[in-house]
Amino acid sequence: MKIVFDCRYTRPGRHDGISRYTANLVEALARRHDVTMLISDHRQLEMLPALPWERVSPPTSIREPFLARQVNRIRPDVVFSPMQTMGTFGRKYRVVLTIHDVIYYAHRTPPRNLPTPIRLLWRLYHLSWWPQRFLLNRADAVVTVSETTAWIMREHRLTRRPVTIVGNAADLGGGEIVPPGERERSLVYMGSYMPYKNVETLARAMHLLPGYSLHLMSRETPEDRERLTALAPAGSIVFHGGASDEEYRGVLARATALVSASRDEGFGIPLVEAMSVGTPVVVSDIPIFREIGGDAALYFDATSPEDVASAVHMLEDPDELGRRSAAAAERHSAFSWETSADALLDLLLRVGEGRR
Repeated sequence: MKIVFDCRYTRPGRHDGISRYTANLVEALARRHDVTMLISDHRQLEMLPALPWERVSPPTSIREPFLARQVNRIRPDVVFSPMQTMGTFGRKYRVVLTIHDVIYYAHRTPPRNLPTPIRLLWRLYHLSWWPQRFLLNRADAVVTVSETTAWIMREHRLTRRPVTIVGNAADLGGGEIVPPGERERSLVYMGSYMPYKNVETLARAMHLLPGYSLHLMSRETPEDRERLTALAPAGSIVFHGGASDEEYRGVLARATALVSASRDEGFGIPLVEAMSVGTPVVVSDIPIFREIGGDAALYFDATSPEDVASAVHMLEDPDELGRRSAAAAERHSAFSWETSADALLDLLLRVGEGRR
């Protein structure tokens, strides 16, 4: 069976979330079955495993709705795309599409790195559920990354197609877990500064956490820096301006906790990254964080800086910090690219056999 994996969402230079999902999943899938990758830019090959590939037009091209005419020439049995927007008109193969989350229906501000025309289409697309239903129902099967998103999809009847969980994963491990007595009084946040991320609550909580520092790892704008600095005690926030993976791991591995006060999320990769190095997670009490953190995490009311500080103070007990660190490392084992690749291959084989 010929399996083709759409890798055109791979970001040259440095991965974003979907890019990392693509690269790790196609690598794990290729250990189980022959795979041909679709790319649209030769620079993407630097971020991907050494596998057979074919070049087609990019996902932002005006040709995207009719991409299948290019893909048909490769003669696949089944194509997997890590997005739901892959063009399929005129296809002669089975296709599995992915929806990662539905967060932009509640928070319509698009990612800042998208071109202006795409940002406009993004906003229009999320004004109603029907475009999502139209895209997903073109597929033979649909993938999502969490039970939380699958539940929302059922609630809004987003597709008539079967939905399979092919989970996200992350791993910054590779060294010994830092024991409680050697951890610093530091908190780490990794993510954007969009309003729903609610980083302001973390900044305000620093007034109640003397002696702690809050490390903001993502690249910020001058406006972000000015706003958050004004909310926190002087010197309590450390801006890393877009840390490298190595810097991020080093700071995270020695921190008391990873923190997030987000009001809504599609998944929560930073939680999994923190658990991979045995760092406790202290996060807002929202369904997706409950799904990821389970009993290993500490949860707080996202509207309350006092609640944030109270949860962090619990970790000042070395025994509690040690228990939470061990629980985080154990919980991390639930998130594996190998497990995800097994689930995806099983789905692709079933869908592909249906074509035959």
